[in-house]
Amino acid sequence: MNITIELTDEQTKFIINNLYPMYLHDLSEIWGFKPNAYGIFEDDETMTLAEQNNVFDIWWSKPGILYPYLVRVEGIPAGFALVATPPYTPHGSEFYMNEFFILRPYRGSDVAEHAAIQVLNEHRGTWEVQTNAAEINVRAQQFWKKTLVRYTHGMYQQDTLEPDEDGTKLKFTLNNQIVELG
Repeated sequence: MNITIELTDEQTKFIINNLYPMYLHDLSEIWGFKPNAYGIFEDDETMTLAEQNNVFDIWWSKPGILYPYLVRVEGIPAGFALVATPPYTPHGSEFYMNEFFILRPYRGSDVAEHAAIQVLNEHRGTWEVQTNAAEINVRAQQFWKKTLVRYTHGMYQQDTLEPDEDGTKLKFTLNNQIVELG
């Protein structure tokens, strides 16, 4: 299976924009989000997916700071990874996996692990990955633990963050610059 990542730009951003509502729908199960009055998983003012895309455009307005990767399997879009660098990283990390999403038909087939490792390998330094700590999100928690154990040979740290408006999160930190990983 050929799994690739590619940095998207203004000409290819529409593919991630097409996938983004499915990602938000999946997250609604974890976070308890409800769509607004217009059927969009966004604030109450957003009436169309086109308006949502405009809000999301920041990912293509800051090259070298924000990295919107498209994941493909055999050339077909399968998901995305959105990587941030300072000033958009929490807790002083150099890189932050802001969003990571793989479409349901590709889950459970190592696509996510291969894509995550490719993204991590694109950027060497200190990383932070967060995921919801709730029991309903155990699949994502297990995915990140398994992937990071394999990738770092167990050389990562896991912490539970204090609850905030988004609830409780697990925080994984690693440094892929100190040792050859993957």
